[in-house]
Amino acid sequence: MSRPEAEGIERHESPLLFGAHHQGAPGIVHGGIVGAALDEACGLLATWYRFPTVTARIAVRFRQPVPINQKLQATAAVRTSRGRRIEVTAELRDGREVLAEADATFLHVPLEHFLATPEGRAAGDAWQRRLTSP
Repeated sequence: MSRPEAEGIERHESPLLFGAHHQGAPGIVHGGIVGAALDEACGLLATWYRFPTVTARIAVRFRQPVPINQKLQATAAVRTSRGRRIEVTAELRDGREVLAEADATFLHVPLEHFLATPEGRAAGDAWQRRLTSP
């Protein structure tokens, strides 16, 4: 998925294309992968809306089978924001029809939440080096 360029945005669209390795049934994207893609669309937007966030809840509704090898569009929008809570909706479309949709809740967390693990500290150090290098 493409990444938005500014913090605080409330809507984001990104093209998607699932391949044969994403299949559950022949020609159809596995539902877990569809759910993960919608979580990523919502989470990406939530994090760019208010950095950083984590998924608190997500509900996915499958409306139609999602085909492989077809250009699709994922759209996410911030519905509401109050305190630490950010409510986001997303749709996966084939251009004309909604194939799947999600309603999600994200929570803004302190950056230290991610720095509690060795991997998180390494990522934080890498970002710090990028920010301070000429």
